[in-house]
Amino acid sequence: MNAGQDKVRIDKWLWAARFFKTRSLATDAVDGGRVHLNGERVKPARTLKVGDVVRVQAEHGEFTVTVLALAERRGSAEVARTLYEESAESIRKREALDFERSLAPQLDPSQVKGRPTKKFRRQIERFNSGG
Repeated sequence: MNAGQDKVRIDKWLWAARFFKTRSLATDAVDGGRVHLNGERVKPARTLKVGDVVRVQAEHGEFTVTVLALAERRGSAEVARTLYEESAESIRKREALDFERSLAPQLDPSQVKGRPTKKFRRQIERFNSGG
């Protein structure tokens, strides 16, 4: 975190805040419309300020966060958590989605090619019968 810094590119900040593993993934997400700044779709070079609201759709969930601090360099996870504050509604939505996923049947495709194993065949039959 740089205290004298008042603006940073949104793709750099998303990477530093650990929403994406690489900066190129963050750039692709911004280009793909999965990142909105203050309700608007933006480009990767758009600057971010403290107090901005960012909505991010990442592989591990959808987040609505308020920017608390700026950083251009990626640090530890503890430092990354200090860069933003997630809204209560965002947390509630993610937890509800995680709960729904936990209720969905989990198939174990241990053998993707060839004939299914006896265990996998039983899981398929259980899934297809609704039980």
